[in-house]
Amino acid sequence: MIPAQFEYTRPSSLDEAVRALADGGDEAKVIAGGQSLLPLLRLRLAYPELLVDIGGLHELGGVTDHGDSLLIGARTTHYQVVHDPLIAEHCGLLAQAAATVADPAVRHRGTLGGSLAHADPAGDLPAVVLALDATLQASGPGGTREIPAAEFFVDYLTTSLRPGEILTGVRVPKLGREWGYRYEKFHRTAQAWAIVGVAALARRSNGQVAEARVGLTNMGPVPVRAAAVETAAAGADATAEALAAAAASAADGTNPPADLHGQPDYRSHLARVLTGRALAAAAGV
Repeated sequence: MIPAQFEYTRPSSLDEAVRALADGGDEAKVIAGGQSLLPLLRLRLAYPELLVDIGGLHELGGVTDHGDSLLIGARTTHYQVVHDPLIAEHCGLLAQAAATVADPAVRHRGTLGGSLAHADPAGDLPAVVLALDATLQASGPGGTREIPAAEFFVDYLTTSLRPGEILTGVRVPKLGREWGYRYEKFHRTAQAWAIVGVAALARRSNGQVAEARVGLTNMGPVPVRAAAVETAAAGADATAEALAAAAASAADGTNPPADLHGQPDYRSHLARVLTGRALAAAAGV
């Protein structure tokens, strides 16, 4: 289909982009890689009157080392996330999950910031940044602010970005060598959205899991942390049996959707099974 008519601007600076977005009000949308927005435009599920193209703002791309954390520019593509050596060394879970996003064409065009700002609960990366305790940076008419990932995702396709704000980067704390990780995903085809996905981190010590973090994909209108699993896994023996028992509470407190690909009870079952697998892999068992 053909999108509805809209105005288009390609700012040459972040300040110019913020002004254009603020001037456009509720009818303006940001576009970078366009892999989330363009399908909505073609299907006429979105009717922006203005597109603010930040594809030329190269300062919003790339990865920089800030000592105890990495700052990843919002325009960094999924392909770049997968292949960046700093990300591979210090937060490999993000690279592993990004490698499962859609197909190579989408990974070369789609951006980390675009995926997070789109806030689709079936997207892979929102649950990952939640598990990593990442902080998202946004710039707007009121200046720059940082938003914890736990506060960024508000509702289905809705974030805590304020009017006129642009997501500019993601700050991810570095993981020490004692941390293992795994992203488990169940989907119909290689290019499809996750029916359920699990982002798991485990810190192992003396044959036990000293600490665990688990983020769930497509188990509600927003990505969720499996707090009950994290509590049960902390101090558990680093065995597949013990971690499968901890994963039994993976669906607690979630609100999985019902659609053509699965009912809530099916997704709850998948969450428990995939969480057990992901935790075991993260713990190295």
